[in-house]
Amino acid sequence: MSVVIIGGHDRMVCQYKKVCKQFNCKAKVFTQMSANLSKQIGSPDLIVLFTNTVSHKMVRCAVEEAGRCNADVIRCHTSSKNALEEILGSVCV
Repeated sequence: MSVVIIGGHDRMVCQYKKVCKQFNCKAKVFTQMSANLSKQIGSPDLIVLFTNTVSHKMVRCAVEEAGRCNADVIRCHTSSKNALEEILGSVCV
């Protein structure tokens, strides 16, 4: 399963990737808005939006890409490791 994480904290990128690896998921993490974010997202199975630490522009971009590639979108207010574990635990099982 491929996962794209939008938002979160810069210092947590390695933690997010470790959690995804534990659930046998490939992960891309975007904590900052880049110029060509829509092209970098690709076609994942799941997009996780950490809504507390992400701009509205990034959310719009991610939701549009999810619509194009039929990816599921899960929004979570907190951007903690435990929150990501709960999300992946409910989706990957």
